[in-house]
Amino acid sequence: MTNDAANSTCTGDKYAIIDVMVRAVDGGVRNTAVRDEETPLLGSPLSRPQKKSWKQRLQHDVSCSWSDAVLLACYVVTGLLDSSSIQVWGTFVSMQTGNTVYVGLGLASLATSTPGPRLYKSALSIASFCLGSFLFARFHRLVSPRRRWVLCASFTIQALLTSAAALIVTLQPPGPNTDSLAWNVLVPITLMAFQSCGQAVASRALKQNALISLVLTSVYCDLFSDKELFALDNVARNQRAAAPTLLLVGVIAGGLFAQSSVGIAGALWIAAGLKLCMVIAWFLWRSEEETEEN
Repeated sequence: MTNDAANSTCTGDKYAIIDVMVRAVDGGVRNTAVRDEETPLLGSPLSRPQKKSWKQRLQHDVSCSWSDAVLLACYVVTGLLDSSSIQVWGTFVSMQTGNTVYVGLGLASLATSTPGPRLYKSALSIASFCLGSFLFARFHRLVSPRRRWVLCASFTIQALLTSAAALIVTLQPPGPNTDSLAWNVLVPITLMAFQSCGQAVASRALKQNALISLVLTSVYCDLFSDKELFALDNVARNQRAAAPTLLLVGVIAGGLFAQSSVGIAGALWIAAGLKLCMVIAWFLWRSEEETEEN
């Protein structure tokens, strides 16, 4: 009886162990089935990169890649402003080389006669340009020269100053006399010369030193002295060829505006609109991080 009882006990223990194992396996299968039912058919969804807010976007440095496209558009603005201003006001607002020549000729005339108003307007344009260069350059160095919000703010200031000058000449059109020293001539000259240096400073910040959009003499020299002038793939050559072409387009448009009933106001409003488009372009421009990821 003792052996039978022992065998019965062992058999019962075996069945108990087997029952526990079956239950454990059954529970695991059920849990696995539940997990399988909850799992998406295509697997776990890919984690999407979170969209950055516009405030975070403004804190990034813009990429220099293709930034020459915006700077080349500045040549059109320069042509618009200088061609119309020289016809209506008798002075340049961007090309300070020409104004320096006018100042020199005015000073030379002191020996024989009284200098004309062009001396004072050209000197005012140079002084405004120098002050603008001083302030715009320090503004770009405030945080980072290529910080998105810095570029957007810089071109917004340029657009606002151009709009202010356009508003003045719209409400108080200049007379036919280019020798006038009236306030509605001197104030727009000051505003336009001050803002025109902003695009030149931006070219330095974007490491596009050849595209300052204010002079062409060095561009012509670099273009025709390039040893790879006739190469099929030459980005620098293409930039230098586009610069005078785009400036010429702006000059023709500005001259047509100045001679039309719209007058210089039309050229200034177009220039202000182009500057505003550049603000939008800088806001949408790829950052350095996005360029490196691609």
